Amino acid sequence: MKSAVLTTLTLFLVSSSFADLSGKRPNVLFILTDDQGYGDVSAHGNPVLKTPNYDKVRSESVRFTNFFVSPTCSPTRSALLTGRHEFRNGITHTILERERMTLKATTLAQVLKGAGYTTAIFGKWHLGDEDEYQPGRRGFDEVFIHGAGGIGQTYPGSCGDAPGNKYFDPAILHNGTFEKTKGYCTDIFFAQATRWLESKKGGAPFYCYIATNAPHGPYIAKPEDRALYEGKGLGTDTENFFGMIHNIDQNVGRLMAKLDEWGIAKNTLVVMMNDNGGTAGVKVFNAGMHGNKGSPWIGGTRAFSFWRWPGTLTPGDCGALTAHIDFFKTISGLAGVKLTPELEAQSAEGRSLLPLLENPLAPWDDRFLFHHTGRWPKGSNPGNAKLNNCAVRNTRYTLVSEAGGARAAKAKAKGKAKNADAAPVAAGPKWQLFDVIADPGQTRDIAAEKPDVVEKLKAAYDKWWASLKGQYDVNENVIGPKLNPFAERYWKQFGGGPTEQDYKRMDPEKAMSFEAGRVKAAAAPKE
Repeated sequence: MKSAVLTTLTLFLVSSSFADLSGKRPNVLFILTDDQGYGDVSAHGNPVLKTPNYDKVRSESVRFTNFFVSPTCSPTRSALLTGRHEFRNGITHTILERERMTLKATTLAQVLKGAGYTTAIFGKWHLGDEDEYQPGRRGFDEVFIHGAGGIGQTYPGSCGDAPGNKYFDPAILHNGTFEKTKGYCTDIFFAQATRWLESKKGGAPFYCYIATNAPHGPYIAKPEDRALYEGKGLGTDTENFFGMIHNIDQNVGRLMAKLDEWGIAKNTLVVMMNDNGGTAGVKVFNAGMHGNKGSPWIGGTRAFSFWRWPGTLTPGDCGALTAHIDFFKTISGLAGVKLTPELEAQSAEGRSLLPLLENPLAPWDDRFLFHHTGRWPKGSNPGNAKLNNCAVRNTRYTLVSEAGGARAAKAKAKGKAKNADAAPVAAGPKWQLFDVIADPGQTRDIAAEKPDVVEKLKAAYDKWWASLKGQYDVNENVIGPKLNPFAERYWKQFGGGPTEQDYKRMDPEKAMSFEAGRVKAAAAPKE
């Protein structure tokens, strides 16, 4: 009894020690890394990787330990900015016009700008390279970005970076004009952000979004960073991958020191997050999870989520089921924004995390979260892919369908399909159910033991999928421009191109068969 009284008193003191966070209007510094997994943080138990500055921020943060994002990058970015599932933003892939965030969506940057914040993005946008989709038209005052999903990438249609760009000395689009930079990409993004932040400190509150392309492949680290992990039997990719994270970690440490030096740390909320499951580091350590990037498993969708606000938030763990779709309402609430009915409807899937930031043990109703890797062949019927690589979960259970019976259907129809690019029609789901409280590693399928739970989660998924019509299909049949917009802008500024080969490589018609060609190339025997 005495213990229970003390616990109740402690919780009362914790919750009553905070004023309501709503409308506190802090500066917001949001750091999002690309393809770094939950296990790629030394404080999470990684036996090789060292991230002392991540660990320090983590120790000073409210840590959401049951936080989920999308299986890949563009989807997560759109969910963070809009408060809703990526499919509702028309994003079902990371390329082929299917990474373009619908122009009907209102972004968090637009909301904050309307509330008197000054806004900036440094690094990766990846929500449309055509002019009307660019961050400068979606609420960001300051824009310093590369194109496509990665530095140097190019695909048929609209998605592509500046020609010939590399991780060292890249050409970066700065408020509509390319700048030829010197140095390593991550250092460049943090340095530019630091200069901008210094110019804004003491003025209107800021929203600064640093979205690194690292440690996404190709895995290219600075030689001195890679050297830290050589000779450990990791392989070249993982050596570079860990070296890239080391470089991010060092930049994080320098930027946190600057916040202290400028005297604004106590008025700045720092949020650090990764955008999807792990990649090159998974073979070393995956925090006991099954799956990785591009999968609907927990290992493909769980993210670290650190929220640091010295003097306001008390560091500690919060195990509530939370997600990227909660970011929009949370930051809007901190800014004191009363959302319009339209924005409430847009972000209806998300929740405000403010009660949990005030008290990590605050009541939190159960909920459903939905994951789908998308990536069905462009031009095919999305409905045929409904049960392919998807999951639905609540606090205790997760229901997963990998192939949804499609493999069997595809085998049966082999040689008979008229359209080789059409998504295979699912013959029926092969749902797997896991109790993620008792079995967080998703090792034992209990679907046969819990048919009632399967039906409950399946019904929630069916209802959600049916609600997506008219949203998930807005980009599916779009034919992009003849040349990547970033390439065109670059050539207009510096001269050169396009060549006949450029037109062939960027031919938007190739988008309709691109995935099938890539699968065929991957399956071809290696010489």
